[in-house]
Amino acid sequence: MPISLHAARRRALALAALASTLTLTFGVGSALAADPYPSRLVTLLVPYPAGGLSDAIARALNVPLGRALGQQVIVDNLGGVSGALAAQKVLNAPADGYLVFLGSPNELILAPLANLAVKLKAEDFRMISQVTVNPLMLVARPGLPVQSTDELVAYAKAQGSKGLSYGSVGVGSMYHLLTESMAQQTNIQVTHVPYKGMAPLVQDMGGNNVDFAILPYATSFRGLQDQGRLKMVGWLGGTRSKLDPAIPAMGEGQNLKSFNHATWAGLMVSKGTPEEIVLRLNKALTEVLQDPEVRKQLSAIGSEVARPQSLDEADKLLKEDSVKFRAMAKSINLQPQ
Repeated sequence: MPISLHAARRRALALAALASTLTLTFGVGSALAADPYPSRLVTLLVPYPAGGLSDAIARALNVPLGRALGQQVIVDNLGGVSGALAAQKVLNAPADGYLVFLGSPNELILAPLANLAVKLKAEDFRMISQVTVNPLMLVARPGLPVQSTDELVAYAKAQGSKGLSYGSVGVGSMYHLLTESMAQQTNIQVTHVPYKGMAPLVQDMGGNNVDFAILPYATSFRGLQDQGRLKMVGWLGGTRSKLDPAIPAMGEGQNLKSFNHATWAGLMVSKGTPEEIVLRLNKALTEVLQDPEVRKQLSAIGSEVARPQSLDEADKLLKEDSVKFRAMAKSINLQPQ
């Protein structure tokens, strides 16, 4: 039966009144209409090309993280500017949790200290939780006549002003800062040889072209040592790592008992991301890090699985490391270029 014009007008007014009530109660774009996070694909952004350590960590996480979130998570790689290019992309995107960053101190803290073009800072990000802790190791060319860090220090001093050469993955990288700090503490002369990545550095070390380096441990180091192409000299820290307990720790010697450092990878988002989304990601990541298969995959690439952190713990870690590495950069007089 046709509706009269007068009835239609009354119905339209009633619907308008209902819409107004919903808007006042729930706000524009009401909670009833809003899609719960995540309602579409989530991207896990890696700040280096495929094939590296960060990429391997991300690919151990993305599928189980997607299961925990109830939405597909894909890995995207964007290298450049010591990882800062990807970090800046996260800050340029909407702060809605759909672009998640796999970051470390190198991109967030150190890249801005070494490169004048990098304008971001660690305080621009919200840390979700650590994913891995990556122990650091001093490795040397196979022909270097040392078996421990104390022997390396003694050998370097015997070379006088010539000292030793060391490699890193770039000016301002953590490994550059740590080696310069080590040289200061032990009063040895060193010459920095920067590389574009870990692979060419390790290759040159295998050819006896550079003396030593401080690098994040990789399971491939054991094979290279067994083949006579690399020498694992010592873990940075007071105790040996369970990843390769045959290698001594620096703390077992006399010169570097307090030289205790490691790097880490963690998930983070832009600072302005809504709290409920940050909490959702933290809960999902906590679940993922307890998955036996994920733990197995991360251990296989030479990473220690991090203990899941609360948001407050993650925030504290990022703040403390920012203070530590900024002070270290100042102590070695790192000049941004």
